[in-house]
Amino acid sequence: MASTPELKIGQKLNEGKTKQIFELVDQPGLVLVQSKDQITAGNAVRKDQMEGKAAIANKTTSCVFKLLQESGIKTAFVKQHSDTAFIAAHCEMIPIEWVCRRVATGSFLKRNPGVKEGYRFTPLKMEMFFKDDANNDPQWSEEQLLETKFSLAGLTIGQCEVDIMNRSTVAIFEILEKAWATQNCTLVDMKIEFGVNVKTQEIVLADVIDNDSWRLWPAGDRSQQKDKQVYRDLKEVTPEAMQMVKRNFEWVSERVKLLLEPQASGRVVVLMGSTSDMAHCEKIRKACTSYGIPCFLRVTSAHKGPDETLRIKAEYEGDGVPTVFVAVAGRSNGLGPVMSGNTAYPVINCPPLTPDWGAQDVWSSLRMPSGLGCSTILSPEAAAQFAAQIFGLTDHLVWCKLRASMLNTWVSLKLADKKLQACSL
Repeated sequence: MASTPELKIGQKLNEGKTKQIFELVDQPGLVLVQSKDQITAGNAVRKDQMEGKAAIANKTTSCVFKLLQESGIKTAFVKQHSDTAFIAAHCEMIPIEWVCRRVATGSFLKRNPGVKEGYRFTPLKMEMFFKDDANNDPQWSEEQLLETKFSLAGLTIGQCEVDIMNRSTVAIFEILEKAWATQNCTLVDMKIEFGVNVKTQEIVLADVIDNDSWRLWPAGDRSQQKDKQVYRDLKEVTPEAMQMVKRNFEWVSERVKLLLEPQASGRVVVLMGSTSDMAHCEKIRKACTSYGIPCFLRVTSAHKGPDETLRIKAEYEGDGVPTVFVAVAGRSNGLGPVMSGNTAYPVINCPPLTPDWGAQDVWSSLRMPSGLGCSTILSPEAAAQFAAQIFGLTDHLVWCKLRASMLNTWVSLKLADKKLQACSL
């Protein structure tokens, strides 16, 4: 990694089995998370040094948090600082491990006799464990968490906060599951932690997500597992065995970088009948950009220049780039039907309706001749979202942004309701 500016490191705020947390004197509200070359299992009943683990873990965590942040998930992660450390928002940690499972294995089988390994949870199975090493991190119910009434950074953990963490855990798992599927790897289960940002009093994903945090089975095959379970399963810790564990961790840290790369590139081409529709089209382009989708604006009229409309269509069909066309035409919409009848690519009508004739004009977008399959969406933002959903079928990065957007909408409604209820009391 390139040289980084020196940080003025203050006191040690906390130390765990695999990392240390330091305050940053010149950057209030931020901390340095320093990884260790240590690997543990069974609440440190087994503990060994693994040279290079700090750099491997830090690289994995930084890539995972970058993926989640670019998707739209709120995290404490700020940036990678060095090979073995990253900068994060200072959080007061909620002492709960949230465990999300897609496939039954490990401790779940011991606690649920009769369930066979490999049982697939749909929907995902959620569990929570209170972080208490002395009592081996006992499983907690939601009621236990609520009755404890944790107060962290001025925020009391109540039903609203528990619901947000629960819903966020599912979304985070699904995003990482979708990303790992691009590498033909099954994300079996995962544990994460949340904290309360001391500056904003906001619940965010915190701590780390590295190869200690999940079970990962290439091709869905447990015998090929690449996660810390390999270390847990060792009958004897030998130098050769530790090298095997390290190779697995390195394999994951190399693959995790690939999760940030798109699997397919697509584009949206907006065809407008007149530059008077530019403001409407710019809203579509802005929304597409938020999903990471390139968007191009063109002017053409299927009524006044059908030959030019079809020439522009052919221009985008000839280079092999997956394309969604959006037809923006007021009054009588000829663009959408003409495009839909002459291309196999998806076409979306998004007419800019006016208050005077809008109720009549919209029928030119809704009533199509047989054999035409263009849809009609009135909102420019919703048209862009629909295009993103099409691309999300093959591009996991677009899908992840859509999934995070769903979560953030749900959370904003939850917080709005909490605020309203507080005002009503």
